[in-house]
Parts: sequence; structure tokens; C-alpha cells
Amino acid sequence: MKKIGIFYGSSTGTCEDLAGQVADKLGVSSADVYSVDKLTAELVDQYEVLVLGTSTWGDGELQDDWYDGVKVLKSANLADKFVALFGCGDSESYSDTFCDGIGVLYEDIKDSGCTFIGNKVSPDDYNFSSSVSVVNGAFVGLALDEVNESDKTADRIDAWTADLKSKL
Repeated sequence: MKKIGIFYGSSTGTCEDLAGQVADKLGVSSADVYSVDKLTAELVDQYEVLVLGTSTWGDGELQDDWYDGVKVLKSANLADKFVALFGCGDSESYSDTFCDGIGVLYEDIKDSGCTFIGNKVSPDDYNFSSSVSVVNGAFVGLALDEVNESDKTADRIDAWTADLKSKL
């Protein structure tokens, strides 16, 4: 399997925990799981696959540490990289911006030349009214709701990581 680095932005610890769960399912060592505030171009170069996770804040914004992280990604050479996105949101209280963070991240790097994987997650099993992370009828990455649907998290991660493995 290709060398995978997982980078997450987490203010409350939820996305950090989810990054750990994704790492476990992908067989990624904890040494290859980083808070995005540690992201550098040198780290990007070490990995063939970047798994990027963010929570959604405010009116559908990225987690704060991602603003500098996006600058690093935009300056890095992503042309030969595979990128998978995951994020967490609250589909009940923020139904109109559910998991928008991964949609913002997608928009920021979609023209970088990277190849997105795990980006055809069906929104059918979710309850929300709107999300910029839904493009062409599918989430651009794995959307998770630890507030209202934590009972679905393990199955969603299992299915998503199995899909990623099939593409690597």
C-alpha cells in the first residue's frame, strides 16, 4: 500500500479522535497522524496519500488551523498525490452548513493536480438540508456527525476506508 499521512484540524478533539479511528482502519501508524498545524511542504513530500480531516465551524468554515494548512498545500506539489477528505459536523443544529469544511477544503485544492479518492460518498443516509461538500450528488469525502449520529460512525469509517484501500 502507498505511504499515507493523515492531517487533521481539531478544536475540541472530535476530529482528532476520528483521525485516529481512520488511521486504525487504514493501518497507519500514529507517527503518521498529525495536527494540521504541523503541516509542512517537507511532510507533504513524504507521503503518496494525504488524508485530510476538518471539523466545520461558524457558518460553514474550516477549523482555524486549516487556514495555514491550505497555504502549505497550495504551495506544495500535489500532482502525484492521492487525497482523501473527511470531516465532522452537526447535521441537526447546522443543517444548512453540514460538513461544509470538507467542501471548502476540496474547493481550495481541487485544481492542484491531485487525485481525489473516497470522494463519492452518498448523502442518502444523512439528515441535513444543505452542504457545499456535496458536489455532483455526493459528498467530496467522508461526512461524520458525532453529535447526532455517532452510532453510524464506525460503519461509515469502515465502508469509506475499504473504498480507499481498493483504490490504493
